[in-house]
Amino acid sequence: MRELGRMMIFAGAALAAVGALVWLAARREGFPLRLGRLPGDIAVQGKHGSFYFPVVTCILLSVVLTLILWLVQWLKR
Repeated sequence: MRELGRMMIFAGAALAAVGALVWLAARREGFPLRLGRLPGDIAVQGKHGSFYFPVVTCILLSVVLTLILWLVQWLKR
């Protein structure tokens, strides 16, 4: 149970840090990283509609979450 508690505290702290970063990024206009609007994301606008698929954002989030989960697993040992 002790390890579970430690992991939950770490996950909560990481989630709070990410939330604070997103909150601060939304408030600052000059923040260099805008998730969802990165170069490489696909955006097509037509006459009657538009299509948007954040390819690079998905890849970046996947890499970051993989590293975080790897770190949690490594700390759990």
